[in-house]
Amino acid sequence: MVQHRVGYAPGVYDLFHVGHLNILRHARSQCDYLVAGVVSDEMAALAKGHRPVIPLRERLEIVRSVRFVDAAFVETVPDKVETWQQVRFDVLFKGDDWRGTEKGERLERDFAEVGVEIVYFPYTVHTSSTQLRRALDVLVSPPPGALSAP
Repeated sequence: MVQHRVGYAPGVYDLFHVGHLNILRHARSQCDYLVAGVVSDEMAALAKGHRPVIPLRERLEIVRSVRFVDAAFVETVPDKVETWQQVRFDVLFKGDDWRGTEKGERLERDFAEVGVEIVYFPYTVHTSSTQLRRALDVLVSPPPGALSAP
């Protein structure tokens, strides 16, 4: 029996941009089957302190439609090992902004125990959902010193 390498690429995938596409493209090139983990609105709020701009249903549809993705999974728990117990992937892909951090080292330790490899990809510095969110906030916020309508 031929063993297939299953990859898992978790993310919020809010305000989908080229950085998301790059991670999914690179991830798919390093596995036979790619599952994208789309983080639920509640989990995103816990992790980032705010809910995504794009609702989960729409983010899931966008990610499912990317040709590099074989399946999409809604991630509803903060513990990635618990997610692994449901999805059973061989390799987990993360942006290299996790490398060398406390949470990245914890991820590496936890997954070493179950034989899952962690692969880091370059973070797309010039584009991020955080930057896009800030730009949107500027566009919808009144200019400094503007008077509110009575």
